Amino acid sequence: MAKDYYSTLGVERNSDAATIKKAYRKLAQKYHPDRNPGDKAAEEKFKEITEAYAVLSDAEKRKQYDQFGADGFHQRFTQEDIFRNMNFGDIFGGGGAEDLFSQFFGGGGRPHQRRPSKGQDYSMQVSIPFRLAVTGGERRIDFRRDGKVEQLKVRIPAGIDQGGKLRVPGKGGNNPAGGPPGDLYLQIDIESDPVFTRDGRDLLIHATVPFSGVCLGTIIEVPTLDATKRVKVPAGIQPGQKIRLRGFGVAGVGKSPTGDLYVIINVTVPKQLTDEQKALLEQLKTVDL
Repeated sequence: MAKDYYSTLGVERNSDAATIKKAYRKLAQKYHPDRNPGDKAAEEKFKEITEAYAVLSDAEKRKQYDQFGADGFHQRFTQEDIFRNMNFGDIFGGGGAEDLFSQFFGGGGRPHQRRPSKGQDYSMQVSIPFRLAVTGGERRIDFRRDGKVEQLKVRIPAGIDQGGKLRVPGKGGNNPAGGPPGDLYLQIDIESDPVFTRDGRDLLIHATVPFSGVCLGTIIEVPTLDATKRVKVPAGIQPGQKIRLRGFGVAGVGKSPTGDLYVIINVTVPKQLTDEQKALLEQLKTVDL
């Protein structure tokens, strides 16, 4: 079952850092092993709330967790990644905190036994097409590792944001001392699209309608990610107003719903008029149109 870190700490998804820290501190004091010697249930609860705090107290980890959901997050982050750079002494004021967490999460009951350090982590920027970022799929990339160029297929999750990061385990530098290799981190740069722009999980397009169409109403064809769709333009719509196509935006991830497609209406103003068009417009002027 996927872990809901917010429920574990008893906080809302929009809680700020101070609220999250306060909630963790209260629960940690309740379930701390020193207060519950020999209580395996309390020890397990302490592990759960500490893992939740390690993710939600880190802005980047929390962003990834919110974006990809619990399952997607744990495909990208190992438990070692979750607890990396955590300062538990800030919560408990030292007092053997590091040994305690090493015992629970890193040493299997042997707090002073160190695991071999990892090799160097690599990072690189990868540009992907707009529609691949929206719909997801595979991307083949070439990257240099330890002096050699390697090819790699990377799965791009649907709906990834500009600047989002993907972790490829074990594709960093090798460790000369015999430890595991580092990881490769990909920072995503999304190319622009000639038709669509993106606003969060919503998509925006522009549609041009003649003056008669906005006055009387009309039917236009607009592109979606899958096919062209016929859309009714209501009479009297104003330039710049939007028509909403529910569920035609970026696919939802985790608890995030699928976005919508908004058609922004522009009005065609001809640069030149025929004699007939001029005559008709002159008639319209007489009735204040």
